[in-house]
Amino acid sequence: MTDRKTPVRPVTFRFPLGEAWISTILDGAHVRDAVRPPFMLDKDDAELRAIAAAAGLPWDKFENGYAPSLVDTGDEVVLFDTGFGPGGREAGAGMLRSRLAELGYQPEDIDVVAFTHVHPDHILGVMEGDGLAYPNARHVIGQVEFDAWKSGETIPESRSGNRDMFMKLIAPLEDQLTFVEGGDSIGTGIVAEEAFGHSAGHMMYRVSSGGKEALIWGDVTNHYTFSLQHPDSPVGFDDDKPAAKATRNRVLGMVADAHTLVVAHHMPFPGVGYVERRGDSYGWVPATYELWM
Repeated sequence: MTDRKTPVRPVTFRFPLGEAWISTILDGAHVRDAVRPPFMLDKDDAELRAIAAAAGLPWDKFENGYAPSLVDTGDEVVLFDTGFGPGGREAGAGMLRSRLAELGYQPEDIDVVAFTHVHPDHILGVMEGDGLAYPNARHVIGQVEFDAWKSGETIPESRSGNRDMFMKLIAPLEDQLTFVEGGDSIGTGIVAEEAFGHSAGHMMYRVSSGGKEALIWGDVTNHYTFSLQHPDSPVGFDDDKPAAKATRNRVLGMVADAHTLVVAHHMPFPGVGYVERRGDSYGWVPATYELWM
């Protein structure tokens, strides 16, 4: 019998973009026991409480959700990031691979896996058991990102465990990887764009089809209130905080002014919406039925 007192939430979402179809999949979510850190590192308790209260949010905890995305261009099926994979399943994440079936896909249907960057919630699902989780896929990663993590020279000490994950999971795939830079095409109507800072070589991907565009921006910003509305506030998740701040401001201004549809890993699920200017700051506006009208 279904428990009537347990929250129920959608875990998959799909909409058309021109001739393509874009889906987001909730890999899972974790409740973090503090907002600061990772966010609001330049705010005191009073400021943090006021910001949270204005948004109707708790000031002492937040939910971190993870939503990889998938683009079916008609020519190929491209998966962006792989979630937590097997290692996350006991803690409420790692559901991406199984939830693909709700959208009509099997792991073998994925033609391309494109990484935005190599933080754990984006790469741990690359393997399933002893083999690739998406065995027929060409795997794509930014050249700058791969080189930085392989050398380890600019990786913060706080990411030492993350680098161990990279060396175990991604580095051994080097000969099989396709390396990209900004401006490179990875599929029909899909072009890589540089968005460095959150990680050394963090990439975004712009999808164009039938005269419409969407930007899959990865982790340009990690929270719709505590980061997006305060783009100058340093974020603990960012590996190069000055570069991440510059990228965040650049991208937020760009998508707001162009009214570009955004597909985001950490915005409230389904993570699809727009950015609007609000005075000197920005706001997140979830997309609605205009997506299929």
